[in-house]
Amino acid sequence: MKHRNTSRGASLLLIIFSIAFLLIAGRFLYIQTTGSVQGVDLEKWAEKKRTSSYTLPSERGEIYGKNGMVLAYDRPTYRLQAIVDPSYSENLPEPKHVTSPEEVGEVVSGYLNLEKEEVVKRIKEAKKSGKFQVEFGSKGRDIAKDDKEVIEEALKEKSVSGVTFAEETERYYPNGTFASHVLGFAKSTDEGVEGVTGVEKSMEKYLEGEDGKISYKRDKYGTELLNPEEVLHPPEDGEDVYLTIDQKIQTFLEDALTEVEEEYEPNKIMAGVMDPDTGEILAMGNRPAYDPNDRSNVENWYNDMIAYPFEVGSTMKMFTWAAAMEEGVYDGSEKFKSGAYSVDGSTISDHNRTGWGSISYDEGLIRSSNVAAAKLGYEKLGPDRFEKYISKFNLNAKTGIDLPGEKTGTILNDRPIETVTTAYGQGSTMTPMQLLTAATAIANDGKMMQPYVFDSIREANSSDKITENESSALGKPISEETAQKMRKLLRKVVSDEKGTGKPFALEDFKVAGKTGTANISEGGYLSGRNNYTFSFLGMAPADDPELVMYVAVRQPQLENSEVGSDAVSHVFKTVMQNSLHYLNISPEQKEKSKVKMMDIPDLQGASVAKAKNALSGFKEVTVIGEGTRVEAVLPESEKDVVSSEHIFVITGQPEMPDMEGWSQREAQRLTDYFDISLEMKGNGYIKEQSIEEGSDLTKVKQVEVQLEPPEEE
Repeated sequence: MKHRNTSRGASLLLIIFSIAFLLIAGRFLYIQTTGSVQGVDLEKWAEKKRTSSYTLPSERGEIYGKNGMVLAYDRPTYRLQAIVDPSYSENLPEPKHVTSPEEVGEVVSGYLNLEKEEVVKRIKEAKKSGKFQVEFGSKGRDIAKDDKEVIEEALKEKSVSGVTFAEETERYYPNGTFASHVLGFAKSTDEGVEGVTGVEKSMEKYLEGEDGKISYKRDKYGTELLNPEEVLHPPEDGEDVYLTIDQKIQTFLEDALTEVEEEYEPNKIMAGVMDPDTGEILAMGNRPAYDPNDRSNVENWYNDMIAYPFEVGSTMKMFTWAAAMEEGVYDGSEKFKSGAYSVDGSTISDHNRTGWGSISYDEGLIRSSNVAAAKLGYEKLGPDRFEKYISKFNLNAKTGIDLPGEKTGTILNDRPIETVTTAYGQGSTMTPMQLLTAATAIANDGKMMQPYVFDSIREANSSDKITENESSALGKPISEETAQKMRKLLRKVVSDEKGTGKPFALEDFKVAGKTGTANISEGGYLSGRNNYTFSFLGMAPADDPELVMYVAVRQPQLENSEVGSDAVSHVFKTVMQNSLHYLNISPEQKEKSKVKMMDIPDLQGASVAKAKNALSGFKEVTVIGEGTRVEAVLPESEKDVVSSEHIFVITGQPEMPDMEGWSQREAQRLTDYFDISLEMKGNGYIKEQSIEEGSDLTKVKQVEVQLEPPEEE
């Protein structure tokens, strides 16, 4: 009986074993035939396990200014890591994981803002939970390359193992707040660095690169095989973007804005400088500004020059007068009664409430009469023709500047009182960029230019141009004759004894422009002497403008002895005067009849004595150096040079001269020749210099000069 049961058990086991064998054999046969398990292709799976693949990151294109100064670029930063898994060191002669958390904590805490106890705790907790590696949060990120190398050296000296650094890319802006609202910023994402605002966003398709990839066969330890079958797709770096922003002019603007911000504590400042012949934006700035490297406490993200419509005030009168002239309904000598003007049951008044009696329309602009603007806009032009010129000057549409976030305001012209108030700059709203663009028509003999900040796209590392921007006109709202008449009249706004623009006069150049004092509407107009937006829209030299500039200061904190134009004129005069000298625009002569024109002969190689004799007709000749032979004459040999020009004779062993009393243009000419960076503060003529007289000019890299206006006689 027992034997029979044993036989039955053995038979049952044999049957079970046979079934299992058949199942396993069938499974093997299925796998061998199909090459897959649960839908997974085994050949592909094995291929993947034997292959290492890495992304080769591309570099984002750099952003440059007009002068070739780099404004934004990618730089590497590093993230601290500690490998805690002992298996990482298997079959290796030296450990590659952390063997002593205390030693890691001691070294790392000496260089980063990390406590030793915090480092040790993180490492031990990671090891206990079976993690491969651990990181140290924000305190262990964004480590500069120099700091990373110092930490690595310290770890090496103490034979500390297991600490590694992962490289990351950070977008860096070397000049901080410099043109920050123009540049915008880019941030790191899972896909790489991506533009968020400003040029970084608008030029994204050029700046962004395309990552590459490399893959190869390896063994189970990660070692590359002898025949790795390497596949390489190299990365494609982004192209470099060059802007129209001029380093010098932007620096003049940034310095002036900072000075006014610190002294007057305004709610806002907006300013821009434009070339009226081309439409190039040479400088643009706002306050408050922000540092794109540190965006933790930003007061204003928006570029107010293009994105802040507001009631602009009397700068609008510039276009009301131009429209009346162009339509042939303007007679500058015609008289009108100033003071107040009523239309359709509403009354407006001049800024002094009482007016100036019966005055001409020319004097109306010089004094900034609201009544004159109202009569020109509503009576002389009429609502329909007035609106036509608003469109012609593009004041009711975006300018199309190549920056993201541009806005446009609202034009009110349906009711008679709306035509009246819009004619002198209240009620309707516009952006500073709309005003600046419209002013190019007056500065550029009737042709209104398209504003732009993008100059060209160039290949990374070669500077070969891929594409280049071209100047274009938005239209011609007025004739050349009207533009010239307007410049002469706007010149009187600044030069006439009655003119509201007197504070904006420059020492060396004639200015044409219009002031603005705009009410601020916040559910009703604010009251109080500080609660205005003070502005100026001007151009210089007045006869043939090289630059057009707009400045607006909102709610400056004024002392009893100060007026709103003080803050605005400081920005305008500092930037315009310095910029025109920097651009080598010849100062306008006050007494042209006494100007004598002379030629500068070719004196290279001549004796210094002969050169001084040949140049004796010029008002001032300065010899730079101790040599006996002439190496160069500045300005270089040319005809028809004014006799009042300051001439430099360059010889061997050049030494720094005493520049006290020199103009900005003279200093710029000398430093340009010797390739010296010139930093100017203030305006007027040189009072102090950072490099002592007699210093070897060939060794000077930078000189700073302090400028002061001449004392009044």
